[in-house]
Amino acid sequence: MYQCAPSFVLGFHGCDRKTGEDLLSNKTVHEFSKNKYDWLGSGVYFWENDPSRAEAWVNEPHNKKKIKEPFVIGAVIDLRRCLNLLQIDALLELKTAYNFFRDRHTDAGYDTFPENKPINGEEKLIRHLDCAVIEMVHVLKKALKKEPYDTIRGVFFEGKDLYEGAGFREKNHIQICVRNRNCIKGYFLPRAKGPDSYPDSLLQELNLSAS
Repeated sequence: MYQCAPSFVLGFHGCDRKTGEDLLSNKTVHEFSKNKYDWLGSGVYFWENDPSRAEAWVNEPHNKKKIKEPFVIGAVIDLRRCLNLLQIDALLELKTAYNFFRDRHTDAGYDTFPENKPINGEEKLIRHLDCAVIEMVHVLKKALKKEPYDTIRGVFFEGKDLYEGAGFREKNHIQICVRNRNCIKGYFLPRAKGPDSYPDSLLQELNLSAS
């Protein structure tokens, strides 16, 4: 009942400038990420409402080989039918999918099971398990002939503690994975923040008194 979000959100995506400019001019469509370690499964990824986070990510050293000129674009996203992992019902659905996936894996007699793994000292940055379980959610939806999810939304606690004893980390963020490209209503070039530009009242412009 509450899986359909009633409003648009802004997402930001880091990419190579050529890719970004092609998306802005509708010369291409956004390619899906299909890595087995993707945090929210297959789809197009955005940082929710955070261009600075997208910029930081696209400038990380591990991206230098595939990104010649770092670039950030914004997108207006209609979440539509969303697997929102900030809601308890969605989390319970994810847990059910995990149980089904685990049991099927055991019954098939596989020797190994997907795991989330650390990298560079940071925990669970390689999300083989979470990716597999989220993909199982979609498989079960299709098997039960239910409406598919258009988007997935999750919150992630990443990085070092923000300060000593903090409950916050340096890279906390909300991520959106779009599975239905029609949810991306348009792209835009993010503006640099300028000075506040509230208009003066008409009385001030006319140099009149309100009395």
